[in-house]
Amino acid sequence: MDSDGANHRFITNGQSMALTPRFSPDYKSILYVSYLGSRVRLYVYDIGAGQQRLVTESNNPTFAPRWSPDGRNILFSMAVAGNTDIYRIGANGGTPVRLTTSPGIDVGGSYSPDGSRIVFESDRSGGQQLYVMNADGSNQRRISHGGGRYATPEWSPRGDLIAFTKLAGDFKIAVMTPSGDNERILTNGWQDEQPTWSPNGRVLQFFRTTPGRQGASQVWQVDLTGVNERRIPTPLSGSDPAWGPLLP
Repeated sequence: MDSDGANHRFITNGQSMALTPRFSPDYKSILYVSYLGSRVRLYVYDIGAGQQRLVTESNNPTFAPRWSPDGRNILFSMAVAGNTDIYRIGANGGTPVRLTTSPGIDVGGSYSPDGSRIVFESDRSGGQQLYVMNADGSNQRRISHGGGRYATPEWSPRGDLIAFTKLAGDFKIAVMTPSGDNERILTNGWQDEQPTWSPNGRVLQFFRTTPGRQGASQVWQVDLTGVNERRIPTPLSGSDPAWGPLLP
């Protein structure tokens, strides 16, 4: 759909559950997770051709896929024998490479714009916090040190900020610098989560669940001032937004 909520189009047939879509860096493809029975699959959908291709599949829980900035690799999280780690695989498939080995739950993974580093969340310290590592998995270090928990980090297109979900009572959308400094809360909804950046790095979309709506969620957006919030209308409940190109 358009960023104002117009021109919706369904690209999957509804026979299996499809989650967490993400545009490729060239905006020609969409990466998503598909659940059918006990199998979990990562697919890439070619928008122009209207066709999908399988990247990898597993009986293990697999989630949170993200593109590398050059579109050649995909990060994803997978739980094997109860241990969740972050893996990398080529966009055309191949053998996944394990990047984290902590006994804790390592989830997510979002590349810096130059592809040299990855931000992710881990509970290795006893609660969800944000960490940064090199693209090959080396030099893992914690960057969040405030109160509460931190989740769903995503690096800004400009490289200057990391957006995330702050879990401290309610869920809020917040940003900090890649070094972990200058944390700022942008929203104050009851349950706001999973921010995604506009291509110009000035606006964030996220999804909000409000009390009394029986778990229904809606897509919202907010700018970096934290002042200008608005709901994006969708025909049904909406979650996991991902921004495409800014069109004239």
